[in-house]
Amino acid sequence: MKSDTLKAFEKYRVSAIIRTQDQGLAGEAMRAAVDGGFRIVEFTLTTPGAFELITTFAKLDDLIVGAGTVMSIDLARQAVSSGARFLVSPIVDEAVISEAAALGAVVIPGAATPTEMETAHRLGADLIKVFPAPAGGIGYIEAIRGPLPHLKLFPTAGVTPDNLLEYFRAGCFGAGFVRSLFDPADLADRRFEIIRHRAERIVSAVAGYTF
Repeated sequence: MKSDTLKAFEKYRVSAIIRTQDQGLAGEAMRAAVDGGFRIVEFTLTTPGAFELITTFAKLDDLIVGAGTVMSIDLARQAVSSGARFLVSPIVDEAVISEAAALGAVVIPGAATPTEMETAHRLGADLIKVFPAPAGGIGYIEAIRGPLPHLKLFPTAGVTPDNLLEYFRAGCFGAGFVRSLFDPADLADRRFEIIRHRAERIVSAVAGYTF
């Protein structure tokens, strides 16, 4: 399962990440992203009903579903038992990384500095979530990749449809979309069609890029 999940990340390169306080809204918004072409989706565990959403979306064909904000071994186990195939955390937690490996799930810890990123890599991280958004933006990514080209960086905060390809050109393995896909104003007004169109634009950009 882990090998197939990693192959999916290498194929699709982008993930849709939803964080809301409304389970129903989270489901509808994510369906719009899926309709727009996303095949890797993440439900943060701070979202009400996140485990139920993971189970529901994991039943859909050709969809890789993961859990975000995984901060403990227990949450990792519950997420995987609900259908999550990858686990994301905002921090480097050795216990969560180890448990993900034992569960056969891809693990993507969050890191902000070169030391944190290399530590995550040595602990067994499959990809590294660049979090929070670096103040230096794409230049920071380029600086990290210079001496550490083996790191598979997967930024989330700060990535937009407009700068996605710049992150790829800087050497990022892929990227996750949170607010820049699920704009809070669109969510509040339930403008799911706009989310779908935005998703189509992102997926089209990836399809046209040569890695």
